[in-house]
Amino acid sequence: MSWIMNLPCRRSFPFDEDSEDIVMLLKNFLKAAVLASALPVMGMVGMATASANVDSANVSMLHDFHFNHPTFIHKLPFATHRVILQVSQDIPGRWNLTLNNAQNLLNYFGPSKIRIVVVAFGPGIKMYFPNSPVASRIAAINAEGVEFDVCHNSMEAFKKKTGHLPKLDPSVVIVPAGIVRIMQLEHAGFDYIKP
Repeated sequence: MSWIMNLPCRRSFPFDEDSEDIVMLLKNFLKAAVLASALPVMGMVGMATASANVDSANVSMLHDFHFNHPTFIHKLPFATHRVILQVSQDIPGRWNLTLNNAQNLLNYFGPSKIRIVVVAFGPGIKMYFPNSPVASRIAAINAEGVEFDVCHNSMEAFKKKTGHLPKLDPSVVIVPAGIVRIMQLEHAGFDYIKP
């Protein structure tokens, strides 16, 4: 970063006695722009890795969740269709049905034309456990642009029963409350499906 401080400044317009302040202001602006562009944004706005209270392998919306401004982990600028799939049961057959629905939507519209968010809460969060029977399918469908969200309240309920937060697939995004995420996305025009 020291090279920024040594940038040559060309005077193409007349400076007054405050010219050094202007040059310093421009250099500081340039440094801030370079630093901002170097930050890892992972394709999303307003999201960070989980805090110390949550498994650090997962992306979290806990501190930057804004109801009127939904954010996502996958950039899909040409998506014209939007769907939420709810998972709230500990039934692997339902999990497979949900993933089949997601895959069918991807196949029909194409991965760049549809935004799919799967939201799990309650007993449904077990779908996201690393040893889940659908773990490999989650990884494959996530690679096609499907987002998998988990309810933090349900994670805390799991912790009360077991003494620890659940380990989750690393692609899962932690949201403050699953039902609030569903409401947020419906408010933003998403279609709601509960397989």
